[in-house]
Amino acid sequence: MIHTYDFLKMVLDSVTEHIVVIDKTGSIKFVNRGWITFGRQNNSPVRDDWGGINYLDVCDRSAAMGEELGKKAAEGIRKVISNELSLFYFEYPCNSPEEKRWFMMRITPFQINNEHYYVISHQNITERKLAEEAVANMARIDGLTNIPNRRTFDEFLSSEWKRCARLKQPLSLAIIDIDHFKKLNDRYGHQTGDECLIKIGDLLKSFARRPADLSARYGGEEFAIIMGDTLSEHAAELMNRLLQAVADLKIPNEDSPVRPTVSVSVGLATIVPVAGITEKQLIEAADKLLYTAKKGGRNRVAYIVD
Repeated sequence: MIHTYDFLKMVLDSVTEHIVVIDKTGSIKFVNRGWITFGRQNNSPVRDDWGGINYLDVCDRSAAMGEELGKKAAEGIRKVISNELSLFYFEYPCNSPEEKRWFMMRITPFQINNEHYYVISHQNITERKLAEEAVANMARIDGLTNIPNRRTFDEFLSSEWKRCARLKQPLSLAIIDIDHFKKLNDRYGHQTGDECLIKIGDLLKSFARRPADLSARYGGEEFAIIMGDTLSEHAAELMNRLLQAVADLKIPNEDSPVRPTVSVSVGLATIVPVAGITEKQLIEAADKLLYTAKKGGRNRVAYIVD
């Protein structure tokens, strides 16, 4: 019984992986129930009869349409068939409209009666990938304000600096400091201070919506906004709107000599990255302008007109 085709097929149909077996030409010789079910659930043009379909042809057509998954799968399968690799596997995203999904594809060879065959399995690894993604995000997000942290800021600034240098575009950086934050903490307590930081962090998200923008907690009561491909006057206009948006929050800070509600000061610097200067100089320029804004009475944006 255990050596019969029906027995082995039942075993393969019971596993959760989606399994297909091909010959050395790529022609499909067997699929398990998991493969068929997945095809049905994802609008595959093939319903139940996969026999005679060439798996490599399907991958090649996908690659020709610019899909990296098809190209990588075809290359891996051919390397196993030609004995360049003893096995091949890779992880890939396969998202549905409703959810994120990740799979691991494995190709392993076997031989029977002098004929060579190749088992291709697709294992759902979504749970593990989502857990890894959550851990990675935790390391990149500030635990209090739930916006990117200083580490993420540094990485993004470096990346955006290189992009703007390549395209000869201006890069603007705003460093934002909550005015007299210590007085707020002293009067209302640190819990109220934390709530203030959370509200400011949440507000900053709406000022960094493009792929070239990032809002982050810079440290303590300081925040930062990176604005790629943004001239100083446009960035200044945006930061003046931020000043008004902070005022509209009406967070009490009655001991502040600026006004009885929370305000912020902004140092805004803009540079077109070129050889010989670094993003560190952009940060230093924004820091100096923040000092200028504070010295000038706070609750203002200090910047240099282009």
